[in-house]
Amino acid sequence: MNSALGKVVSAVMIDENEQDYFVQPDRNGQTYRLPKDESPQVLHIGGQVRGFVYENEDHQLQMTCKHIPTVRVDHYDYGTVVSVRRDLGVFVDIGLPNKDIVVSLDDLPELKHLWPQPGDRLMIALQVDDKDRIWGKLADDEIYHTITGAPSKREMNHDIMATVYRLKLNGTHVITDNYELGFIHPSERDQEPRLGQRVKARVIGLSSHGSLNLSLKPRAYQAIGEDADMLLTMLKHDVNHRLPYTDKSDPQLIRQVFGISKGQFKRAVGHLLKAGLVEETKTDLVLLDKEA
Repeated sequence: MNSALGKVVSAVMIDENEQDYFVQPDRNGQTYRLPKDESPQVLHIGGQVRGFVYENEDHQLQMTCKHIPTVRVDHYDYGTVVSVRRDLGVFVDIGLPNKDIVVSLDDLPELKHLWPQPGDRLMIALQVDDKDRIWGKLADDEIYHTITGAPSKREMNHDIMATVYRLKLNGTHVITDNYELGFIHPSERDQEPRLGQRVKARVIGLSSHGSLNLSLKPRAYQAIGEDADMLLTMLKHDVNHRLPYTDKSDPQLIRQVFGISKGQFKRAVGHLLKAGLVEETKTDLVLLDKEA
């Protein structure tokens, strides 16, 4: 097994041709091709150089000094999914000029519609098998707990961006762009996000486990429709947060004041009532949630 693959190593130049230097890592019999335009300096026989070694897409052993990835053996970082093969897994770009890294289907969700798609991102390290093949290894829960910090109560009701890193029956586990752990219960999403998908979520609470409780559903006022949003805006701007109109008000008066039909008004009020944003008295529509 080639123990140098997927790592940054020092090597000695032993030969060259017009395009490449040929280098050997210390105490390693393998020879690697180093393109001259990727070398940090002109090399001569016996000259030392340091770079990242891997097997490129043409199955050649290669060193690079200009495109050293942050994803390596035992080094975790994000890579971007560039393609999907249903019989193999997903290919991830970690910054190498001629090599994408495969995350095996064995490490991906059983349901293929939950597999990462091009543009999604995965936090991986490199792993070399006994046939010297380099694979992407997904970060586990221990890694995520190591790299994340405690959330703040000041984030309540804020919108955040997060990346899905684990799919479980109890819900979706994410890591935010600020490196905090988050959890989305199935009741707080309309559909299950993919592994590696970036989502925009709203902070709805802090869990006792030190993570954010998140929702992918819109705030109540964002889901109530244009007519209801108009009523909500008028209620907010009224000094007493109430309007002297109900579903019993005259249709012509409703049309004159709001520019909508009586039926549209009743539906809008119904949405606000269902969202818990207003209450209706015998004479008035009253705002309840003045922070909505």
